[in-house]
Amino acid sequence: MFVRPPRMSTVQVSGIAAATAVASFAAGFGLSALTGKPFFLVAGAVVGAWFLFSIKVADQWDKVAVLRLGRYVGLRGPGLFFVFPIIDQLSRAVDQRVRTSSVTAESTLTRDTVPVNVDAVVFWLVWNAEKSILEVQDFDEAIGLSAQTALRESIGRHELAQMITERESLGHELQRILDEKTNPWGITVQSVEIRDVRIPQALEDAMSRQAQAERERQARNILGQAETEIADKFSQAAELYQNNPTALHLRAMNMLYEAIKERGSMVIVPSSAVETMGLGGSLATASLAGAKPPQST
Repeated sequence: MFVRPPRMSTVQVSGIAAATAVASFAAGFGLSALTGKPFFLVAGAVVGAWFLFSIKVADQWDKVAVLRLGRYVGLRGPGLFFVFPIIDQLSRAVDQRVRTSSVTAESTLTRDTVPVNVDAVVFWLVWNAEKSILEVQDFDEAIGLSAQTALRESIGRHELAQMITERESLGHELQRILDEKTNPWGITVQSVEIRDVRIPQALEDAMSRQAQAERERQARNILGQAETEIADKFSQAAELYQNNPTALHLRAMNMLYEAIKERGSMVIVPSSAVETMGLGGSLATASLAGAKPPQST
């Protein structure tokens, strides 16, 4: 879909022309009243009508083509200019400011056969009013249709991921294609901006689930890799403890200390574990050291 920009304005009857016409008619009426001759009234009316239709004013940003008896004679504007009534004809005023056109491509297939709706904005201006008037009948509609066609072709050459992540490059490509086509018309396309890329809701939900599954897979891979690294470390520690029983006993005692260092905690250790760690002798020694000697009576 193409949203047509405002049409070119026409050069209306200016206030200067109306004032001059009224002044001429008033002067003729006054002279006619003073002299009693209607000739001055008729002459004032004719001169006023000539001024009314011959004096034109174009805005600062407008250009107007003059056709005299159907032949192009030149551009007029901006500002005040004169034409010959009846034999001169004016084209619609060409606005030379930067203009915008909204373009939409609906249900267009990408290269990976995904239907998308794309909204874009085209920024363009007329740099040669003469060519834009003489070379193309309606350059507003021509630019809109060309932009829509180029947008559809560009969508078909790109995959969905490229269109979502590389909007700027897609806009540059469209700008180059349109500028090559519109330059012979005296029009340059300054830029094309991709405003939005929409996909069907069902496909959007599927892509969301796919992304979630991919993140979960990565999390599981990271967890498995961590488990593997931990197992390797345990294997290395087991080799060290196998050749050094004292280190193993110290590690066991440290683990037991860590378990019971909190106040009010209690750990039940099997007797076999105590014997394995060699804690029996240590506990007995600590017990004897803490016992009081008997007093003689």
